Amino acid sequence: MTPGRSPSFDAVVIGAGPNGLVAAVEIARAGRRVVVLEAADQPGGGLRTEELTLPGFRHDVCAAILPLAIASPALRDLDLDRHGVRWVHPTEPLAHPLDGGAPAVVLSRDLDETCRALSHGAGGGEDAAAWRSLMRLVTDPGEDLVDSLLAPLRFPRHPVALARFGVRGIATAERLARRAFSAAPAAALFAGLAAHSMLRLDERPTAAYGLLLGGLAHRVGWPMAAGGSSTVADALVSIIEAHGGEVVTGQRVRALDELPSARVVIADISPRELLAIGGEHLGVRYRRRLEGYRYGPGVFKVDWALSEPVPWADPAVARAGTVHLGGTFAQIAAAEAEVVAGRHAERPFVLLAQQSLFDASRAPAGAHTLWGYCHVPNGSTVDMTAAIESQIERFAPGFADVVLARHSMNTSAMAAHGLNYVGGDINGGRADLGQLIARPVLSRHPWRVPIPGWYLCSASTPPGGGVHGMGGREAARLALAGELRD
Repeated sequence: MTPGRSPSFDAVVIGAGPNGLVAAVEIARAGRRVVVLEAADQPGGGLRTEELTLPGFRHDVCAAILPLAIASPALRDLDLDRHGVRWVHPTEPLAHPLDGGAPAVVLSRDLDETCRALSHGAGGGEDAAAWRSLMRLVTDPGEDLVDSLLAPLRFPRHPVALARFGVRGIATAERLARRAFSAAPAAALFAGLAAHSMLRLDERPTAAYGLLLGGLAHRVGWPMAAGGSSTVADALVSIIEAHGGEVVTGQRVRALDELPSARVVIADISPRELLAIGGEHLGVRYRRRLEGYRYGPGVFKVDWALSEPVPWADPAVARAGTVHLGGTFAQIAAAEAEVVAGRHAERPFVLLAQQSLFDASRAPAGAHTLWGYCHVPNGSTVDMTAAIESQIERFAPGFADVVLARHSMNTSAMAAHGLNYVGGDINGGRADLGQLIARPVLSRHPWRVPIPGWYLCSASTPPGGGVHGMGGREAARLALAGELRD
């Protein structure tokens, strides 16, 4: 915002990630003039799809599987399908292979089917009953619970559902799994879900991550966008432009005086970038609080072009859109603890997505793509390609024989792709209990910035990482109720 000039826009949004685009959608639909300024050559932030390996192979650069995009109140009512988004649901949301010839644990969309599969293992009916009881904390209240979990920190609209979830979710994944499950399959399945937190599994609230992601798989599924995640960004841009807004790419903002005149600025950027842009205008106290903000582990990502599908030892794994590799609960917990301690796991927990098995547009006829990453210490420069492929070979012998090409990205490459991925942290900051509440600072309205008319809306604000758009919606609604209310 430039002092002394009449605003040429009602609002300027810095950054065209999911939160920035949703903020612009809210403002444009309210009839205000908005422009989005994006540093990259295309909008989307984590929602980009590119030919990273070979021509004709389309890879999601960051976000690939998007349950929150269809569960979030900020996105589910936008009629994204009218703007080109088609959701593809894999046959099964998730598979978790195990060693020693044991059948893979498959998490089905159908809760009953998942429980039947768990009942056939060593844990028998007890583990199946425990899984059902835990997942119903999410599936029974459905949207009521998801809305409460993603909503701003205030008295919840659905306190009973939130309280029931919170009693279990506030715990560590290690404690919940130890008390709930008696056999390896169910515990391993839960470990992989909880490890999305990028925390040690003996930290709170890792149980909440496992419960929410598992429950969403049963309630809404774990879909992908046909053609790539970029179609979701394209749809949001289409809505903005349909309401008179603008999205400008290739324009990085480095200082306040580079911004066009506007009544409001909404920044989908990291606290580090906000410090660089805002400088002394932020005030000493706020700057110090942002300087103390903690970033979490980074990721090392690999994309593959394949001549044929992954040759899984258990064919059931080919039915799943997402695959978790890491073995037992103890093995996954040990790998994640190594990363949090600043070391590289010899056998990392690996997350894979098999989009081309369910979306033929991702690869040339007969060929396939594979998407994957593991967690590494923030800022790591270690090449984890071999370690990741070793984990795949562990459960899919002969994988190397089907690889046509690969593309690897370390934490520096991830940060270059998205300025918000500080040190490769795709979650926008460590998501432990303290920083879920104080994100990026402890405040009733953490989206407000102490520069008149400024707001922050990135994954470094509540409710944190993921493609849900809630930070953008909240910042925009605060602005519409404040500076833009007339």
